[in-house]
Amino acid sequence: MTTAMHDRLIVGLDLPTVAAAEAIVDRLGDTVCFYKIGYRLAFAGGLDLARDLKKAGKSVFLDMKLLDIDNTVAQGVESVAAMGVDMLTIHAYPKAMAAAAKAARGSHLTLLGVTVLTSMDDHDLSDAGYHDNAASLVLKRARQARDSGMGGIVCSAAEAEPVREVVGEGMAIVTPGIRPAGSDAGDQKRVVTPAEAMAAGATHLVVARPVIAAPDPARAAAAILEEMSSAMEGPVG
Repeated sequence: MTTAMHDRLIVGLDLPTVAAAEAIVDRLGDTVCFYKIGYRLAFAGGLDLARDLKKAGKSVFLDMKLLDIDNTVAQGVESVAAMGVDMLTIHAYPKAMAAAAKAARGSHLTLLGVTVLTSMDDHDLSDAGYHDNAASLVLKRARQARDSGMGGIVCSAAEAEPVREVVGEGMAIVTPGIRPAGSDAGDQKRVVTPAEAMAAGATHLVVARPVIAAPDPARAAAAILEEMSSAMEGPVG
């Protein structure tokens, strides 16, 4: 039942060391085939782990949220594409995305535009000097990502449905901030359950703490995969 969802669940290896990440990967075994590596692990040897995971037949999402002058972004994307990983995040600023998309052309790397962090709400955006609320800024950046030639969007699943209307059917929608029913939201502010995310049109779900902090990570991941599958198999209203 979970096979169809197997490549759509991304487990975030939000851990301090490569050894800790490798231990989780071992415990998850064949239950999970897709992993996210962010800043914390990347700066502790995680880039070498990314290469090792690819050699082991896993898929890898590097969550680097690149943003810099055009040439620097392009060069960074070229280096990441050469690693052979599957996904990379870019902050969804039009010039940065355009430079990144051009640099990734011809590779199998999927570039994801990060719209608004799921740890931010309307008040946080106002404090940062934005006039848009979260929902309108997400849609604006999704439109810009589509026009820049990006492969997908990172947004809260709460915005996945309107984002899909903006970007069409060809782009990935990757949703962090996923929390199974009853779990702690942690530092996320715009969270949804796996079933809600799938029903909203997300293509990939990123889950970290509910899996890696679970007493039995493989069982926790399997339960999330089951919920994802059930959401897709349920009646359509």
